[in-house]
Amino acid sequence: MSNPGAILDRYKEVCKAEGIPAHKYIIKVLGKAQEDDISEPSDEMTLDLAGNNKLLTDTRLEDRDMVTLCQTLANSTYVSSLDLRYNNITDEGAKHLGKLIETSVSLRFLNVMCNDIGPDGAEHIARGLHTNETLTELKVNGNKIGNKGGMMFASALQINTGVEQLDLGDADLGTESVIALATILHYNKFLKVLNVNRPLLFTHQEETTVHMANMLKVNTTLREIHLQKYDMRDFGTERLVETLRDNMALSYLDLSCNRITRDGAKHLSVLLKRNTPLQVLDLGFNRIEDDGAIYLSEALKHFNTNLHTLVLSHNCIRGNGLVAVADSMRTNSTLYSVFIWGNELEESACVAFNDLIESARLDTEQTDVQPYVVDGRVYLSELSHGIRRHYYWTPSYGPDVEKKKDDLLM
Repeated sequence: MSNPGAILDRYKEVCKAEGIPAHKYIIKVLGKAQEDDISEPSDEMTLDLAGNNKLLTDTRLEDRDMVTLCQTLANSTYVSSLDLRYNNITDEGAKHLGKLIETSVSLRFLNVMCNDIGPDGAEHIARGLHTNETLTELKVNGNKIGNKGGMMFASALQINTGVEQLDLGDADLGTESVIALATILHYNKFLKVLNVNRPLLFTHQEETTVHMANMLKVNTTLREIHLQKYDMRDFGTERLVETLRDNMALSYLDLSCNRITRDGAKHLSVLLKRNTPLQVLDLGFNRIEDDGAIYLSEALKHFNTNLHTLVLSHNCIRGNGLVAVADSMRTNSTLYSVFIWGNELEESACVAFNDLIESARLDTEQTDVQPYVVDGRVYLSELSHGIRRHYYWTPSYGPDVEKKKDDLLM
């Protein structure tokens, strides 16, 4: 099957043989792909069956649709990307997806985020990874796979040598599975991006953060890690900094939605002074306040030449801290993207960022604020330019359709 038309015919045959009605959404998407292939032939296909695309469907895919779809794609060398997010796939449907992963010779991307897959379904998908050699990116975020599911994926990473991006965020991982993932990554030399946001932790001793820090001390391949909602405090931040000082691989560190204060920001400023390869630092929704912002600004102003994106939104920063950030951008020529909305936008901060934007030092596409003037006073309004604005949702039309392709990961 080397074209959408052949896949459509095969899908209809499988539905007839299994006695399962063909889903109108799948027919519509394959039909449209067939029309597009006539005008613009391609060597591979992205099959986008997201259940939240209201322009194309009002009926989400079910488990029975996975039976026919996976049989259709089992021997296909044409479909390289499969997007099944926001459907009603449960453990039963995941069983068929696991078989597809196990047998596929072309699938490189699979997205099943925000379905109803549980621990048993995660086990089927993870077992498929044991023999798969083509899949490089897998998104399972938003499925409540729990501690058991996390352990299954940790086990799969011991064997699989192809997966480079794994998203297990918001999946109810437990302490044991997070530690298992960190332990496996001491030895796994293939994974480049890991998202383990919002695990369910019942301790205040930050064991998981310490294990992640120890892993980052020896891992030389991981480029991006997301540790949101880890209940991380300044102690955990200090442990991370201690191990990241000599890490020459990590370029994206996401510590948003934690409990980091000015002391934690001071530790991170030490890391920035080391001028490691870190390019993106997300500290949104913490509490670093003015002192923390000033610590970071001093490091960026005089020492760092690699960081290009800094997220400080919702950090209780007032005028002095925000002015310090703006001042650092006048000296630092590398930093081009800063997000500050949700802080105390006093007049001094508004004027400082207005000057940056008017002088073209800061592009409004690279920040989340835009200045306006009322009665001679400068204010800042919010722009929806978040660093990961297309993580949960992607546009179907408009100027953002092309921009989403250039968005940062997961």
